[in-house]
Amino acid sequence: MTTNILICDDSSLARKQMARALPPGLADDILFAPTGEDALKMVRQGGVDLLFLDLNMPGLDGYQVLQTIQQEDLPVLTIVVSGDIQPEARERVRKLGAIDFIKKPTDTAHVAELLEEYGFYRPGELEQSAQKDVWLDSGNTTRKPEISVSLNDYLQEISNVAMGRSSDLLARLLKVFVKQPIPNVAFIATSELSMAISAAEREQEYSAVCQGFTGSGLAGEALLLFEDASFREMAELLHYDVLEGESVNVEVLMDMSSILFGAFLNGISDQLNIKLGLGHPTVLGQHRPIGELLEHHRKREEQLLAIEISYAIENRDIHCDMLILFTEESIPFLQKQLKYLVD
Repeated sequence: MTTNILICDDSSLARKQMARALPPGLADDILFAPTGEDALKMVRQGGVDLLFLDLNMPGLDGYQVLQTIQQEDLPVLTIVVSGDIQPEARERVRKLGAIDFIKKPTDTAHVAELLEEYGFYRPGELEQSAQKDVWLDSGNTTRKPEISVSLNDYLQEISNVAMGRSSDLLARLLKVFVKQPIPNVAFIATSELSMAISAAEREQEYSAVCQGFTGSGLAGEALLLFEDASFREMAELLHYDVLEGESVNVEVLMDMSSILFGAFLNGISDQLNIKLGLGHPTVLGQHRPIGELLEHHRKREEQLLAIEISYAIENRDIHCDMLILFTEESIPFLQKQLKYLVD
């Protein structure tokens, strides 16, 4: 029995990985949707039995797609595939009708187990059927469409997974729900950094801490830009005895950078199968505009590969931006990793 499968993810790398994780012979034709709007259009047209759905997408996100499927009673079963592994995220998608949840990066064995559990797959049976088809007509076998993956898409996807880890740690420690943004990846000159990041658009004063990292062909620094207006609420969530004052603000900066830098960079290094070493954190400045906090980058001539993640906590006026800045010399290593992954 043929299963019609739709994979919805804005990342071409994630779509490719999900397609590769499916057992051989499960689907004659795998459909792909880069947006939630496209996925709903295909499901409404009929013929989709199983939807693998990402949560973190521009336009209609995965939650909105699930809500629409539920409201319109569309005949499709949905398994969420996401880097957002917060317990609250899993609970919310269940309430919206998802039958299960797969964390990124996709584990092939776990996918097979779930498909067997829900009756889409019997080990051995589909593989034998697919092999017979190849013997009968090797010239007309259906092939999965090729999906091209750029370095930008690759970095955005591994950042998405690493962000999920850091958000999960923050959510569990503070007992909150962290809103998941879409990581912003850009190759920019150091002199343009303060103008390129979205935090500059909020026109708030920030305090910043940075921490260098190196390892296996990679080097750079992580920066945390913490909005001054968020300090008191964050100190409250961290259960400090004193909630205000310069020393408290520095303590918040150091605690937040320890939580976010460590979890995020560990998430990156695990996916790249390397070990990153962290230097000592340094406070760049307090209560200043973004441009002034990043002034030290203007003196450098090199290009930077910048990953920006804007963290926000639901129902709290807490905002901070994390920047991961890779040196220009790190690019060949990342390109090599991408080639190895997609070949």
